[in-house]
Amino acid sequence: MPAGSPLDAYHKDLPATPFLAVDVDVMDRNLLRMATSATQRGLALRPHAKTHKILKIAQRQLDYGAVGLTVATIGEAEVFVAGGIEDLFIAYPLWVTGEKANRLQALAERVRLRVGVDSAEGATMIGRHLAGSALEVMVEVDSGHHRSGTQPDDAGKVARTAARAGLAVGGVFTFPGHGYGPGRAGAAAADEAQALSAAAAAMTGAGHPPAVVSGGSTPTAALTDRTAVNEVRPGVYVFNDAQQAELGSCSWQDVALTAVATVVSRSGRNVILDAGSKVLGADQAAWATGGGRLPEYQDARVVALSEHHATVAFPEGHPLPDLGEMLRIAPNHVCAAVNLADEVVVLKGGAVVDTWPVDARGRNS
Repeated sequence: MPAGSPLDAYHKDLPATPFLAVDVDVMDRNLLRMATSATQRGLALRPHAKTHKILKIAQRQLDYGAVGLTVATIGEAEVFVAGGIEDLFIAYPLWVTGEKANRLQALAERVRLRVGVDSAEGATMIGRHLAGSALEVMVEVDSGHHRSGTQPDDAGKVARTAARAGLAVGGVFTFPGHGYGPGRAGAAAADEAQALSAAAAAMTGAGHPPAVVSGGSTPTAALTDRTAVNEVRPGVYVFNDAQQAELGSCSWQDVALTAVATVVSRSGRNVILDAGSKVLGADQAAWATGGGRLPEYQDARVVALSEHHATVAFPEGHPLPDLGEMLRIAPNHVCAAVNLADEVVVLKGGAVVDTWPVDARGRNS
């Protein structure tokens, strides 16, 4: 282990590997940085809690000034509402059936709740079940990621249909996910501003001017055009990950969550760690340099992931870690890694201070 590794101080208190560890000092620094940035630019911050799924972190984000939280599913919303969160946006184009409508109705009776919609048909379906409820809808538009979302010029039609179906229209949103690539963040942020401006104009023309114009992702958050957007929804920034570090959205010192693994085997210049895809997740973008990164061994590469093995190649001349040594791995996509864990170990100031359950783990519907 290199001198000064973050694990040096904790080693005697750590549980058996593999596990996820959160350096709470780094996490709090990330939370403060994003909250300060949003405040200084006059943007409301509504973090996406699907990254962490942890009630204690959700409350921390609110304490740092978030106006509410974003979630991806009704199940996640139910967990956070049960934990005391009172303002939630399900940023997903829900297709609402009777069972989902009952769950949404129960939530809307307890807290302020917004949900996504990206088609006239989807709006009609929500209205069929929830007309007159306290729930609000947000029209999703495609700003270039080409996943879900209507075309910006059609946002007025969707908003008008939702209103005729008896629903309150709260605003418009997008996800500039095409910013996840080297050198793409600036163009994605510009696309976001253009799409949201066009959508807002279309909605205003249809008689439903959006009170909330919501965008933002971790790679694009610092580039958000505040003349077009009044709310941002980054998620990964709370922990950061190997993708964010390789994109330049953060430094390696800003990576708050890592998987801790043990060297269990060595062969030539390769070492095998006991944290595979069932701990780290299997996400690997085409531009990524491997299946995760080792912050303390930045020249090493995770060249293969099996379910319970990570194969790490070390360059010639680089000292190899010893058998039994514990190493940190930053997952490529931290959201996927957290959803695989029951709990995270909390590290602070040279000690293991707590264990936090991943409260919304597996609540994917």
